[in-house]
Amino acid sequence: MSASSNSNWDRRTVLRAAMGLAAAGGLAACGSNTGRGGGSGSGKNLVQYFHAYGEAGVEQAVKRYAKAYEDADVTTRWITGNNFEQKLFAALLTDNAPDVFEFHPQIQLVKSGQVADLTDIIEPVKDDFNQADIKSHTVDGKIYGVRMIDDPQFFFYRPSMFEKAGVEVPTTLEELVEAAAKLRTGKIKGAYLGNDLTPVQHNLIWSAGADTLTADNEPAFNTDAVADGLKQLRGLFTSGDLLLGAPADWWDPSAFTQGLTAIQWCGMWAMPVMQEALGDDIGIFPFPKVGPAGKESVYNGGWSMFVNAKGKNVEAAKEYVKWLWIDQKKYQEDFATSYGFHIPPRTSLAQSASKLKSGLPAEGVKLFNEFGHFDNIGWTQAMIAAFNDVMANSVRKNGDPKAQLAACEKKVGAELKKLFG
Repeated sequence: MSASSNSNWDRRTVLRAAMGLAAAGGLAACGSNTGRGGGSGSGKNLVQYFHAYGEAGVEQAVKRYAKAYEDADVTTRWITGNNFEQKLFAALLTDNAPDVFEFHPQIQLVKSGQVADLTDIIEPVKDDFNQADIKSHTVDGKIYGVRMIDDPQFFFYRPSMFEKAGVEVPTTLEELVEAAAKLRTGKIKGAYLGNDLTPVQHNLIWSAGADTLTADNEPAFNTDAVADGLKQLRGLFTSGDLLLGAPADWWDPSAFTQGLTAIQWCGMWAMPVMQEALGDDIGIFPFPKVGPAGKESVYNGGWSMFVNAKGKNVEAAKEYVKWLWIDQKKYQEDFATSYGFHIPPRTSLAQSASKLKSGLPAEGVKLFNEFGHFDNIGWTQAMIAAFNDVMANSVRKNGDPKAQLAACEKKVGAELKKLFG
């Protein structure tokens, strides 16, 4: 699901920005909205943090789920604005820390003892989860966090514009660059990859046949194919065919629905809004391959629920997470398919969800299954920030790609040494 539509921020870049648990300050200004009315009488009180989703009805749904829980009073704090991560990490250092919070898998939270081991509640149903989701939340055989939704990201395009321009769906990065040039007409740009192009940086690595890290946690992205891909993106950036400085960033479909671009990188969550605006004039394709050894790729984003291991109600929080995100399949499917389209991480739900069985959503599921890549829990915020610099310096500022990749590899290596010795 996207971030709040009235905030001016990139949902993934901001949430994965290079800050740590050293953030300071409280959350007095965030407000407190309860998901329950009068209280269950159990004497247990839990607080859960959610960022403000942009899709209508999500906040009401989260509070409705919480209200249905009978074993504790669950208060939902709906964090608006452009600094959810800062507010979350700051709160985790205080006496007012949440018991439960949504975020992304990252090894720092495990290493610091901030998130609780949830293996015991997941183990009985582990085989019913997408195993890539299980892997992305596992450290030393223990599972931290329960995936709530999988959010595949790919290119959306206008078939009518492709037909008029005589353009085929690109399967290589060279073809994407050529298509953007042919599709550019008047005020309509050929393609939109986000305002700073970082949303596609992981796909560039994967589509070039490389990876962020090896299986034994060594840098794996510094290859000639990745460098060549950066050069091609630089050419696209300077061509005039790329939409730059859009009113809303990549996670918001408005640049696409308002006709500012013929192609936009975005997430599956935006499909209903796009379909309402454009009807059937929508298609999707994965990030095209880069170089002869490459392969098309789809980024699997998403959100997960974690329990604060340093909280006052760890066992009660685990019971709530189990109840909502493991036991209550009707709420899990509602959350995944009623407020934008997302893929339930539970295999049984993904297979039975009626809204994902046909049309564009079904095509999204197909691309997700064929080309999907998931978060690596060892690929930390500092590493992501280091590769953000590669994109800035080699694509937007024309620095030498190989030199930028080498500098990033050095930074990533230092971070890996801190984490793994």
